[in-house]
Amino acid sequence: MEWGTLVATLGGAVIAMSGTLLADRVRARGEDDRGLGSRRREVYLDFIAATGVAHARLRELAQSGASTPELDGATRDALAEAGVYQVRERLFIDASAPVAAAGQRMFEQLRALRAAVAQGARLSSRAFHDAYHPYIDAVWAYRVAVREELEGRPLLPAVFGWSAWDGTERCALCDDAGDA
Repeated sequence: MEWGTLVATLGGAVIAMSGTLLADRVRARGEDDRGLGSRRREVYLDFIAATGVAHARLRELAQSGASTPELDGATRDALAEAGVYQVRERLFIDASAPVAAAGQRMFEQLRALRAAVAQGARLSSRAFHDAYHPYIDAVWAYRVAVREELEGRPLLPAVFGWSAWDGTERCALCDDAGDA
């Protein structure tokens, strides 16, 4: 047997094995990326759903006219029962930095809305609207950040015929205040 044939055979085997290992590594990395993308999509949707449930409950409380001492506990329960705190932690683990930042801003505005309702702000009051509109603006900013990350496509208020995300231009109370 010639040494050249043996070396060529062994060299070919090493190249073939290296190529297989590299292909397996690239495939595994792609699967990991798809897994992260799937987890991100899930947590992004879970977060917007949980905050939506909490927001709906806060609106109910603002409309009910319950006494202020009862409202504080009820508003805290609204966020806890909706699972906002748990899904927020998952968001911080899996989200990209821009989406995590938008989610945190949305959470802070939801807490400001909770505080206003806890202090007795009624649904049709200026105090409620002063907390509500920044929250809605933050909700839309979160949606925009998620859409940009997942789909790479922008979303602008003009798509809906609006000039801003905060909803003040479509709000009867804010419109009346602007006319005054």
